[in-house]
This record gives sequence, structure tokens and C-alpha cells, in this order.
Amino acid sequence: MRKSAIIGLITIALCVGFLVSLNADTNTYSTFSEAAKDNREFHIMGYWEKQKGMHYDALKDANRFEFFMKDEKGRVNKVIYAGTKPQDFERSEKLVLIGKMQDDTFYASKILMKCPSKYNDNLVEVKKDGKVEKYN
Repeated sequence: MRKSAIIGLITIALCVGFLVSLNADTNTYSTFSEAAKDNREFHIMGYWEKQKGMHYDALKDANRFEFFMKDEKGRVNKVIYAGTKPQDFERSEKLVLIGKMQDDTFYASKILMKCPSKYNDNLVEVKKDGKVEKYN
């Protein structure tokens, strides 16, 4: 083999190894039960438990938002977010919380929301001739 081919193969192997190490470090979604066992940061996907409500008083403490969330396994847990209540929180379909569990309370450092798409309300059809028709 030529020297340039060997160097090329080594470079490709290093790139593949680097990409694999990046992928291995990504977090997967966990549950409240898993977060209760460890003191590290977790990503938990779930749904806002509307029946239990939420608490946010901007006059008393604008950086404290409390609510209950049900994870994908069905466990409902109290969540405290050290920030303002996200806009359109009530309309969110799904939540992803990033944070840690302490004493049966999940302290979220970030809240990611999946809100209904604005394109679901109005159907749009594009025809072959380039004309666009909207349906309500």
C-alpha cells in the first residue's frame, strides 16, 4: 500500500471513532423513577397533568413555576422550574424536561415544548400547476 492510502485510512478511522464517541454521549429519555435513583441530569419526556393544575405567581416569585407531569411510564411527579412560565404552556402537546430529581421533586433547568403545528389547522394543497389552495 502507498503511504497516502494508509494515511487516508487512518484519518477515516479517527473520524468514525470521533463520531461514535459523540453519539455514545447523547442522552436518551428517562423516567422519573430512573431520575430518582441517580443525582445526575436527566431528559424526561411526558405530558402536563392538567387535572393537578399549575402554580405561577409573577408578583410573588417570577422565577418559580410549578406543575405536575406524567412521564411515559405513567408516573406523575411535581416539577419546579426556576424560570418564568413558558408562553403557550397550556397548548403544549408534549414536554421534555431537563434537570435533576431531589426529594421526590424534579427540578427542571430547561423545558422544551412540542406545541400543535400551525399547519394542522388549515390544510394547504399545492397543485401541479403551482397554484395553492387553502382549506379551513
